[in-house]
Amino acid sequence: MRPQTAQTAQTAQTAQTAQTAQTAQTTRCGRAGGQLPGYVWSAVHDAPTRELFPGIRLRPLWSGENGAQAHVLEMDPHTCWEGVDVHEPGPEEVFVVSGVFNDGQRDYPAGSFIHAPAGSSHIPQTSSGCTLFVFYPEG
Repeated sequence: MRPQTAQTAQTAQTAQTAQTAQTAQTTRCGRAGGQLPGYVWSAVHDAPTRELFPGIRLRPLWSGENGAQAHVLEMDPHTCWEGVDVHEPGPEEVFVVSGVFNDGQRDYPAGSFIHAPAGSSHIPQTSSGCTLFVFYPEG
């Protein structure tokens, strides 16, 4: 066994300090110790798929006790909702993940956020195809 020199002791201490700092960062960022209480996660590719209309698929991600729901909606190119989509009992919030979504009035490219108040309506459609994250805070 080699005797520990001042340089090797300093190197070991520096490595231990770096590891301690990394552990503190991980804990501070909430990544240590497993899943946080009350957190729920799901992967889109694992979510069951329900075809609402030809070329329009819904993937439920989460539903809360108060009726709130989160979904991913996939729309193939040149698809249109059958009938009018009325937002009841509460609002609908949409984030366009990819493609271009049209609500019957205008186009919303990827990165757009839309808040449709309760009682409003539209006719979802797309020319290019799109993927939407849809949230219903009140069900």
